[in-house]
Amino acid sequence: MTARSGRWIHEWDPEDETFWNRTGEKTARRNLFFSVLSEHIGFSIWTMWSVLVLFMGPEYGLTPADKFLLTSVVTLVGAVVRVPYTFAVAIFGGRNWTVISAALLLVPSVAAFAVMEPGTSFSTFLLVGLLAGIGGGNFASSMTNINAFFPLRKKGWALGLNAGGGNIGVPVIQLAALAIIGASGGPRVLLGIYIPLIVVAAVLAALYMDNLASVKNDTGAAKDAAREAHTWIMSFLYIGTFGSFIGYSFAFGQVLQNQFDRTPLEAAYVTFIGPLLGSLIRPVGGSLADRYGGARITLWNFVAMGAATAVLIVASMQESLALFTVAFVVLFVLTGLGNGSTYKMIPGIFQAKALARGLVGEEAAAYGRRLSGASMGLIGAVGALGGVGINLAFRQSFLSYGSGTGAFVAFLACYAVCFAVTWAVYLRRPAARPTDTAAAPEEKSQLSYADV
Repeated sequence: MTARSGRWIHEWDPEDETFWNRTGEKTARRNLFFSVLSEHIGFSIWTMWSVLVLFMGPEYGLTPADKFLLTSVVTLVGAVVRVPYTFAVAIFGGRNWTVISAALLLVPSVAAFAVMEPGTSFSTFLLVGLLAGIGGGNFASSMTNINAFFPLRKKGWALGLNAGGGNIGVPVIQLAALAIIGASGGPRVLLGIYIPLIVVAAVLAALYMDNLASVKNDTGAAKDAAREAHTWIMSFLYIGTFGSFIGYSFAFGQVLQNQFDRTPLEAAYVTFIGPLLGSLIRPVGGSLADRYGGARITLWNFVAMGAATAVLIVASMQESLALFTVAFVVLFVLTGLGNGSTYKMIPGIFQAKALARGLVGEEAAAYGRRLSGASMGLIGAVGALGGVGINLAFRQSFLSYGSGTGAFVAFLACYAVCFAVTWAVYLRRPAARPTDTAAAPEEKSQLSYADV
């Protein structure tokens, strides 16, 4: 039975198939649905400046470098706040914090509504952009919370769906902007649509979500996760996947405008396609990882990302808009696939470590859930910093060369390093040492990483 007191669940064992089939799955899916809704709007608010800068013509007095700096600041804050948002689930409870974090989105939305007009200083836009960054934190708390609801065998699908549904907030706000620009509306119309949606998301979370007592007050889990080398290795790989997704989401429209002289409307017609496909395919990446192993899918995904980036370099040098657009959309799809596979690896890695420590059954599952849930927020925070790097790289590339080619060369090198790390840490077989029996548990753990 699921023991509940108010909106708290005190007994929760998703690894017990009888419990899961009787009541666990229904409860987990309900929390997943409303978590996705809140996270979805959070992503939209976080990335709204990727859209708002398209509205900001010459009358705003901002250079392309100013706009890339503005989106870099928004991305940076979104990455940093993911750390406290991870702790917040253990302090307040998953449902309670979802309500609070959703309501907080009103602050950047109302602030942007107030200042979005020509004549506003660049420093004011930077300050309001800082506020918008809190929308990026919703991902960390949502993933930490939902991770605790699902059994290991379902985590790839559940986490992929949770994150993918949130990521779709990026193309949705871009599509909304396309419609508004096409109707000759202004940015305040877009913001006016989202303000009531934020209220609805907060109210629904309050009515239909639950807190898990097993997650409450375990703030030490994040400290333990921070001591694990795998947390930082996976953070680096997540820079390559999610950092690329969020960075390109902010930068794609600006690159089209600055390098290919697209108008705001022409850029808006294209920019939503990549983030949309990248978001939709994220659960597919999680499901493929469930079936074939996250490390394998991640490895070959970095190969494909490198190939797509090489095509982008050629398209950029030849100034081929058609080839550039197609390659960029393909790269978006691959970032989404990699997002799903890397996040599936996290619970599997800590489950493997639990088994290597001699833990079995529910004890091993609880160890894996505790550390993987805590590490997800940290990994999400560091990974999002990749988006900052991408926007700064584009800014410098345009300042130095007048195009994004130099930035793409740097991204290609990054994907090559990500490939090497994935292979070396999670897929390379350790040398056999038959006489060293003490090393057997650790070797078993290393070998199992290929299937995480």
